[in-house]
Amino acid sequence: MTTKTVKVSLQEDLDTRPIAMLVQMASQYNSTVYIDHESKHVNAKSIMGMMTLALKNGDSVNVVAEGADEEDAAAKISQYLGGDIQAAG
Repeated sequence: MTTKTVKVSLQEDLDTRPIAMLVQMASQYNSTVYIDHESKHVNAKSIMGMMTLALKNGDSVNVVAEGADEEDAAAKISQYLGGDIQAAG
């Protein structure tokens, strides 16, 4: 299991589009990917689950990945949430 802590810093408000991009990115990996925020532990491959987090820029989250490609999954999703990379689309 790989866990990375990241401060959310996206150029766009965290409405439907950036969350959908995050779900699309997480779905590319075979590993299970969860986002932990406050007391919630949500599957990053679930659009409805991710919307329940109501993330805002400045929030601190943990990206938790487990599986064959966990290192890459956790790194890329953390980079996306931190504003270091943009998802294609």
